[in-house]
Amino acid sequence: MSLFVSVAGLAFLILIHEAGHFFTARAVGMRPRRFYIGFPPAVWKKTRNGIEYGLGAIPLGGYVKIPGMHRPAPSDLDVHFGPALYESPRLLPDVERVKRSIAQGDFATARDALRDLERSVREAPLSANARRAAERGLAELEDALGLDAYWRQRTWKRLVVIAAGPGANLLFAIALLASVYMIGIPSDASRRVGDVIPSSPAAAAGLKAGDVIVGVNRIPTYDFKEVRDAIHQSEGQPIVISVLRNGKYVELKPARPQKTDGVYTIGFHPSAVKYKRYGPVHAIGLAGKDTWLVTKAMGSWLTRVVTGSGRKEVSTPVGIVRQSSKAVQVGYREYLQVLALISLSLALLNLLPLLPLDGGHMAFSIIEGLRGRAVGRVVYERVSAVGIALVLLLFFVGLSNDIGNIRGG
Repeated sequence: MSLFVSVAGLAFLILIHEAGHFFTARAVGMRPRRFYIGFPPAVWKKTRNGIEYGLGAIPLGGYVKIPGMHRPAPSDLDVHFGPALYESPRLLPDVERVKRSIAQGDFATARDALRDLERSVREAPLSANARRAAERGLAELEDALGLDAYWRQRTWKRLVVIAAGPGANLLFAIALLASVYMIGIPSDASRRVGDVIPSSPAAAAGLKAGDVIVGVNRIPTYDFKEVRDAIHQSEGQPIVISVLRNGKYVELKPARPQKTDGVYTIGFHPSAVKYKRYGPVHAIGLAGKDTWLVTKAMGSWLTRVVTGSGRKEVSTPVGIVRQSSKAVQVGYREYLQVLALISLSLALLNLLPLLPLDGGHMAFSIIEGLRGRAVGRVVYERVSAVGIALVLLLFFVGLSNDIGNIRGG
């Protein structure tokens, strides 16, 4: 059940991100063509009002297809219509007319020529693969030549549409954190154990509900904060918990704390927890402060990743789901906090100035706005290749970490 909740939570964060792009694009006059959760192949899809909605079989993200992300180039026709021209050379005059119009920047004429090419493709004797490639090319060029194409919009519109995805995740993170403050956060607790999480280090050490923790590593503790701090400061080294059980002093077997969301814990809940609740305004303020602290920490993490010292902290959706599953077992407050952290991380990572991330598209939109003309497709493709390589490198590093964590328990 906790795994299902974790996967559903991650999918919901992706939905929020893509919905930010989707609704903002519609608001500024760019009608999206597709809205997908997950990547193709599609396991379900439905077209409504000219927009295809679907669920992809690869649950590692999602996407919104906004028309005409790049200025059309004559070389686009060579890519899409090569097989069709080989099988039906009579398409060449129509293809060349479209190419010539695009090269001259005469997009009105290019649209008319594209309609003639569409008729010719429909009548030409083509194999299934050649026809599929040609029809895909026609659809791509129609989008790129349309008045609602992304590349034709003013810079502010493009920036707003791209920033809306990370912005939606950022606002959702603040809203989640504020809701936790309004529900109530632990302000104090006794040293008495309320319950022990099964299969946790605490359970393995022999900690039981009702025990009163009086020491960590034979150093006395007088409240829950001291217990919690002593466990965290162990940095994963084995610790000895001393308890009073039925009035008798007992030292438990050594327990090795596990790191969960940056905090070392052994897996138990204290009893007699008191919660402090905040009003909406105060809660939003506290959530904003937490968000800023996490943002600064994320900047420090990126620096460590670049230098190599933060390699072990990289994770993928596998690790994210695993950690959030643990948070679900701890309690709904903890899960909401973890979900907020994941949402904030999605927002910040997507703002990195790398293609195909949102930050890369924003950077190119600013560059094109300053230049007064579009950047060539070749430049986009080269920069995208570098960005994709870096993203894949981070993914495989994170996946190796996640597999190692799973094997290590």
